[in-house]
Amino acid sequence: MNQPYIDLRSDTVTKPSPAMRAAMADAEVGDDVIDIDPTTERLQQLTADLLGKEAAIFMPSGSMTNQIAVRIHCKPGDEFLCDAGCHIYNYEQAAFAQLSGVAARTVEGEGGVLQVDQLRGLIRPNNEHMVRTRMVTLENTHNRGGGRIQPLETVQHICHWAHSNGLRTHLDGARLLNAVAATGIDAATWSACFDTVSVCFSKGLGAPVGSALAGPREMIQEARRHRKLFGGGMRQCGIIAAGALYALDHNRERLVEDHEKAQILAEGVRQAEGLTLTPDTIDTNIVIFRVDPQVATAAEFVSRLKDENVLALSTSLTHIRLVTHLDVTREQCQLVTNVLARLTDSFKRRSRTSSVLNSVT
Repeated sequence: MNQPYIDLRSDTVTKPSPAMRAAMADAEVGDDVIDIDPTTERLQQLTADLLGKEAAIFMPSGSMTNQIAVRIHCKPGDEFLCDAGCHIYNYEQAAFAQLSGVAARTVEGEGGVLQVDQLRGLIRPNNEHMVRTRMVTLENTHNRGGGRIQPLETVQHICHWAHSNGLRTHLDGARLLNAVAATGIDAATWSACFDTVSVCFSKGLGAPVGSALAGPREMIQEARRHRKLFGGGMRQCGIIAAGALYALDHNRERLVEDHEKAQILAEGVRQAEGLTLTPDTIDTNIVIFRVDPQVATAAEFVSRLKDENVLALSTSLTHIRLVTHLDVTREQCQLVTNVLARLTDSFKRRSRTSSVLNSVT
C-alpha cells in the first residue's frame, strides 16, 4: 500500500477537521445577496473587530479582496506602488489592469520589505500626460519573501508617508495572523495604519474557502457593490463562513506550531549539501531554498521528492518552496529532512559519476 504524501506545496491544502465540518453542517444560513446570512454576518463582525476596523466583507478568495481594494482606492488611469515580488503584482493575472484599468509601479524590496526612502520621489506630478499615483500596498507576511514579517516600524513609516502625501494604503494580509502568532503583536496594531486590510481563512487557519476585506464602513459598502460585479455575491454562504469562524476560534494560536515545524525543515535544508535557504532566516511557515544547479534543477528535485512521497513546488529554475500547516506533523517534517539529505547525496553521486565518465571519454 502506498504511503500518503506529505504535502508541503502550500498551507491551502489543508482539509477541514471533523469538528470544522460539523460546524459547517450546523451553520445557520440565509440569502446573503438578498438579505443577510447570519453566520456570514458574525464572521464579518468578528473579522472587523479582530482587525480594528469598522466593517468587513466575506469573499471567495484573497485575489478578489485584493482586487476590490485596488478598485475602491483607484480609478482607471491611476497607479499604485508595490513591492516587485508581491502577490497582487505576480499572482493575480494583473487583474488590476484587466478589470480596473489601474497600473502598478513596482519597487524592489529586500525579501519583500520596502523602505520609505525607496518610495520618496515616486509620486507622479499632477500632469495630464501621466498616471496618477494613488495608493501603496504591502504584503504581510510576504509569500515570495519566504514568509517574511514586515517590521512594524517600517510599515508605520510607509503608511505615515503615504497618508501625508494623500495616498491610500492597503495591506494584503493573507497570512497576517502568522505575523501575529510569531510576534505577539495583535492584528489590530498591524492593521491600524492601513485604510483596508485583507485576510485569508483558507491558508494557515485551515478553513476550506474564503477571505475578508476590512476597512471603513463606507468603503466596505462600496466593496459590496464591486463584489457583486465580480461575481462574488454568495447566497447561503454561511456554510463556508462557519468554517472560517471555526478557524478563527480554534486555529489562530496553533499557528506557532507551523512555525516550529518550518524550523525543522529549515535545519534540514542547512544540513543538506547543495541546498541553500533563501532567505536564511525563517520567520513563519514558509521555507524557500535554492538548489545548486550542479546538483539538479528545481523541477528535477521536486520530481524526486514526489517519488519519496513529498510534495513541493518549484518557484523558479533553481528555487523550491515548502509550506507547513496543520495537516503536517513534526515527525513528517523530520522525515522530509532525511529525504532532503538522501536526495542531495544521490544527486551528488550522480554528478561525480557523470564527471568521471566524461573524463574517460
